[in-house]
Amino acid sequence: MLFILAAGSVFFPGLFLLSKQCLKRLPGLRWSEGDAVTVSARLVSSVQAVMASSAGYIISTSCDDIIEDQHWLTSSYILFAVPYFVYDIYAMFLCYWHKLQVKGHEVDNGPKSKFVVLTSYLRREFLMVLHHVVMVTVCFPISVFWRQGKGDYFQGVMFLAELSTPSVCLGKILIQYKQQHTLLHKVNGALMLITFFICRVLLFPYLYYVYGRYASIPFYLVPLAVPWQCNAGALFLMAPQLYWFSLICRGALRLFTGRSTRPRPSTSSCPDARGPFPSPWPANGYSSQVAALDTPTNMSH
Repeated sequence: MLFILAAGSVFFPGLFLLSKQCLKRLPGLRWSEGDAVTVSARLVSSVQAVMASSAGYIISTSCDDIIEDQHWLTSSYILFAVPYFVYDIYAMFLCYWHKLQVKGHEVDNGPKSKFVVLTSYLRREFLMVLHHVVMVTVCFPISVFWRQGKGDYFQGVMFLAELSTPSVCLGKILIQYKQQHTLLHKVNGALMLITFFICRVLLFPYLYYVYGRYASIPFYLVPLAVPWQCNAGALFLMAPQLYWFSLICRGALRLFTGRSTRPRPSTSSCPDARGPFPSPWPANGYSSQVAALDTPTNMSH
């Protein structure tokens, strides 16, 4: 267990640092520190998503009995992925930090300025940071210990939620380089909308449906047949997915119709000003003004 945790603790930050250095030194690119940080963070998220989805596919297709069957990869990958959530909180902060520098805000004036930036980051990304913290402090012990080896199939299907993440990360990179007008951005936006809806919004209804078939009970009675903790957990994890999906839909409407879903902010030196440290969109990418949004990469995702 400790070895797998240590491997994850080295792999994700190591991949981030390696990709950042390669992007800064690669001939023909030689990106700035901020660009390299942002793209490297997207790359690591995409790699984690591919790994999680692959693990989820292997687990879910290997379990005939959705309750009793076990697969060694279930707990192993959970342990490996836990450090990712800690790393990703820091990576999101770095992205936010560099976006402030791009916008012309001074962020190197000492401890006070750093504290203000950190406070602004936590306020702006509160839901995402909370989501990551819950993944580590609540979902991790539940998935590894509380389940007692039951329901590996469900855990595998929840890993498949990560299928939506690569398109989200690509969308953010395209927005970063002002490629919203391209066909690739529109195709990727449509793909993101579809995959997010299938893999995240329909995830828990599907799990309830599968359990209903397994227990031979109607779908609408499943919430009454499972432990209340399962219902509470499903509600807690699904709520932010619905919120983020609503933002994606608003962004998609803007992308494909050219219409804004809310009034434009008043003109200022920073058109998107939303406080003392404005940026075009939150560090996690969720904004009703864009169609390519980042998703939380979590154990349920």
